[in-house]
This record gives sequence, structure tokens and C-alpha cells, in this order.
Amino acid sequence: MAKEFTDANFQSDVLSSDKLTVIDFWAEWCGPCRAIGPVIEDLSKEYEGSVNVGKLNVDNNSNVPSQYGITSIPAILFIKNGQVVDKLVGAQPKANFVKKIESHI
Repeated sequence: MAKEFTDANFQSDVLSSDKLTVIDFWAEWCGPCRAIGPVIEDLSKEYEGSVNVGKLNVDNNSNVPSQYGITSIPAILFIKNGQVVDKLVGAQPKANFVKKIESHI
């Protein structure tokens, strides 16, 4: 199951992690966000133990999205060693996520 990232746990669960972390910035009302939800869940199962995969609800958490300049969703950040190493914006096929993940692990 995909992790739930929040303003409160972002530092400990994402920035302090030594693993690649994939964060899906989403909202309940966003159709494209709901469309990629199952892809994010699949990735969290497939990469369990080697990559942190999770979601951050932008309606409930405003600090992290503003820190990273998230202006449209879905936006997916790939963070490694506390730094953004890649980004995808908009609904994407699963293959695009896999390609990005594989290039950073």
C-alpha cells in the first residue's frame, strides 16, 4: 500500500530516507489524480522495500507542495538523498514511472 506523506512526516519519511522516494501530489477532486491512483498502488507493491512510494494530498497539506512549487496536479516528484532528481506532471502510463524509477535506483 502506498504511504501517506504529510507536511508533518515529510522530513522524516522522505528527506531523511536513503531510498528513492516517489511522491504523488494529488487531491480527491482531481480526475487525472484518481486515474493514476492504481498505478501508484501497483508501484508501491512492486518496489516495496527498495523504493518509498506514496501520496501527498495537497488539500490537507499546503507546506510541502508550496516548498516544491507544485502548481498543477497530479505532479510526481522523485526524491533521493533529500534532492528532487526527477519529475512527472499529469496522468502518465505506468511505463513512464517505471523508467524514471529504474534510472534512479
